[in-house]
Amino acid sequence: MSSNTARNPMIQPHKAAGLQAYRLILYRRAMHPELFQIKSRATIQHAEYDFEAWVTPGGHLLRFAHAGVCATEIVTDQDLPLNERGLVTEFPCAGERDHEQPFGDRVNVMTTVQTETLPENLYNATYRELVEFAEERDAARHLWGDDAGPCASIVDLQRFRREVHAQTYHLIAAGGIVLRTQSIFEHK
Repeated sequence: MSSNTARNPMIQPHKAAGLQAYRLILYRRAMHPELFQIKSRATIQHAEYDFEAWVTPGGHLLRFAHAGVCATEIVTDQDLPLNERGLVTEFPCAGERDHEQPFGDRVNVMTTVQTETLPENLYNATYRELVEFAEERDAARHLWGDDAGPCASIVDLQRFRREVHAQTYHLIAAGGIVLRTQSIFEHK
């Protein structure tokens, strides 16, 4: 049991969930780390913005802050004790979806979500390829296993002057789930 779970009994340990359980949530505020099972972290400090990525088992949080505006993206399959304060939108991750969300006139977030369920042989090949990619890029990652095999959550970041590009990959062996997001956080 993680220390986060021990401190907050409302947090459930990661479980193998079907693709329908995954959702993307956008907030107009920062989130408290004690609500999540953070396994890896990456930060970008820039003169004009701050960016932080948290990797959780089967999910992630991405936070972009610029000039007093905060945008947070969460991908999870967990029933978290989150409230509606600052909630901008929430939608299921199943299938393919593009979403663009302005945060006032200073910050914009563009996200693409793609999901698929793969047979065991293709899942295992995809897992190996993405773990190798994460190692080559020194991406933030968490590797673990479920009853069906190896699992991974990976967050790879590219920093630019006015924006951050984040590619995430969540591979869940139970069900052969591969969930990819590509998000651009930009300021004007």
